[in-house]
Amino acid sequence: MFLGSHSPRLDDKGRLTLPAKFREELEGGLVITKGQERCLYVFPLAEFSRISESLRTAPVTAKALRDYSRVFFASASDEVPDRQGRVTIPPALRDYAGLTRDCIVNGANTRAEIWDAVRWEQYLAESEDRFSDLSEEVLPGVI
Repeated sequence: MFLGSHSPRLDDKGRLTLPAKFREELEGGLVITKGQERCLYVFPLAEFSRISESLRTAPVTAKALRDYSRVFFASASDEVPDRQGRVTIPPALRDYAGLTRDCIVNGANTRAEIWDAVRWEQYLAESEDRFSDLSEEVLPGVI
């Protein structure tokens, strides 16, 4: 499970140092792909395989599934962290997420998300007020 928020920086070669507490789960490899709201999703290989299997068994006749799968898989990049826990983020994914230097890596349960620091702050400012209202819709009766 990925938890917490971290503030690594992108280096000049487009590498990002993964948070220390995420490294063990990601050391065997990971997949980075486009996420919603212009962030990047980082999945451990096993979780990416689980999602891939779910999408593979869904009906190909569903246009929304085809559209989503095309973007999801075409933008995916499999990576293996180096000894310092760094991964290279491909230029197309850096452009999509607007990553320049300062980044935020957030835990999001079964995945991590990589955000441009300014975009994350904007998203948080817009979303935090709705957070309490969303709990009833997303987690009715759970919390």
